[in-house]
Amino acid sequence: MGILAVLALPLVILGISGIIYIYQSVIWLLSRSAVQNKVVVITDAISRLGSECSRVFHTGGARLVLCGRTWEKLEALYDALISVADPSMTYTPKLILLDISDIDCIQDVAREILDCYGCVDVLINNASMKVKGAVQSISLELDKKIMDANYFGPVTLTKAILPNMISRRTGQIVLINSIQGKIGIPFRAAYAASKHAAVGFFDCLRAEMEEFDISVSTVNPTFIYSYHHQPASGNWEASIWKFFFRKVEYGVHPVEVAEEVLRTVNSKKQEVLMANPIPRAAVYIRTFFPELFFAIVASGIREKMKTEEDV
Repeated sequence: MGILAVLALPLVILGISGIIYIYQSVIWLLSRSAVQNKVVVITDAISRLGSECSRVFHTGGARLVLCGRTWEKLEALYDALISVADPSMTYTPKLILLDISDIDCIQDVAREILDCYGCVDVLINNASMKVKGAVQSISLELDKKIMDANYFGPVTLTKAILPNMISRRTGQIVLINSIQGKIGIPFRAAYAASKHAAVGFFDCLRAEMEEFDISVSTVNPTFIYSYHHQPASGNWEASIWKFFFRKVEYGVHPVEVAEEVLRTVNSKKQEVLMANPIPRAAVYIRTFFPELFFAIVASGIREKMKTEEDV
């Protein structure tokens, strides 16, 4: 009897794995069909994440309006999309120049976006700008630039598109944010501040838009990576602070994020945290045990400074 149980165990595991795979495949197909014929606007579509989002929504049959700062890169993305998709099942993407940090031009660009199809069903705020450095080394001008790109830009574009959604009493707004909108990481103060501000705004917007049947979703991945790298042995990156936040081991690939954004649009889930157990635990520790979190972060800073002094 014991031998039969041992032999049956792999078959049970295989069967469960098969069921999970079939379930995920069905959900994926439903997600793609949910965006068919929808007008989907993607900002910073020429970034790695933006191009992956463009790919999954294009193959899903969405009517895309792709925004980016460089016309040549937008055209290259356009060529890549139409070269791999079935033209009978997809729509030709519309291209629009947009620098999300140029607040003064956003109103005009929003009108251009609405002129494409007369409406917007899904607005995906993807554009983002990063900076790394000690607080005292980052100029106030750069702080403001980060806030323009990561907070005021998405907010201004959202406010410009919102009246169209409210008048139709339908629509969805997606903010691709960051885990740093949940926890502050040293040497990224301006970036973390802009991401915290964005989370606060879109959380409030979600509650206000409920009466108009407009969904607001935030997707918060950890670091997005596209390469493999191991920190050198003995380097301060191996400290407990970096153990929480190391980019590669606990990052996510742009393809994963793009597919999660598609699922979020389909399910209209309000908030998604894309993180492996360690960074996810950091978020909960920051919430429920803040003193422990601050102590861990401080220990990492002290170790970094000590390592730099020894070099």
